[in-house]
Amino acid sequence: MSEHAHGDMDGAAEWDQRYSNADRLWTADVNPALVAEISEVTPSTALDVGSGEGADARWLADRGWRVIAVDISQVAIDRARETDPREATTWLRADLTVDEIPGRDFGLVSLQYFPVARADEATVRRIIDAVGPGGRLLVVAHEAEGIRAHGRNPDDYFQPADFAALLGEGWTVVTDETRERGVAAGGGAHTHDVVLHARRDA
Repeated sequence: MSEHAHGDMDGAAEWDQRYSNADRLWTADVNPALVAEISEVTPSTALDVGSGEGADARWLADRGWRVIAVDISQVAIDRARETDPREATTWLRADLTVDEIPGRDFGLVSLQYFPVARADEATVRRIIDAVGPGGRLLVVAHEAEGIRAHGRNPDDYFQPADFAALLGEGWTVVTDETRERGVAAGGGAHTHDVVLHARRDA
């Protein structure tokens, strides 16, 4: 299964090199939490944050969503666009920790394993604010041991619970849980997902 989201834990050049050194860095499979949480949601517009080689964006577009897919790596964006040049998806190279959010009032904002440094609350708030009335926020992360298995300290990054704490009034939490991933990833170390799915009031 894919784990294809990432922010500027490393710089754009480092991610470009990682993608350039592999024919495919992640699998072509959609992330399972996206399927579980969004399959029954009426398609509209979606922002896929940290889209990697585009598996989640393609899955959304297949179901009628109009997607803006954003990644820090130009190599990843070019690869995703070559695989899927449909007009339903806009592939955009950007680092949302420093660049503007490309739009607003999205029906879905999805972050799959997209790390935001603990000191960068402003980015988290901008991402939350991009969800439109009646829209959905889906934040999926490795559970703590899975993050440590990747050589990172989970305390250094915003976790789904931290996003939930910033939502404030006007939101309904649909899902807030840790669940088995279904298919282990990351060399078998990533077995559980932490999932936050929230809906902004219309």
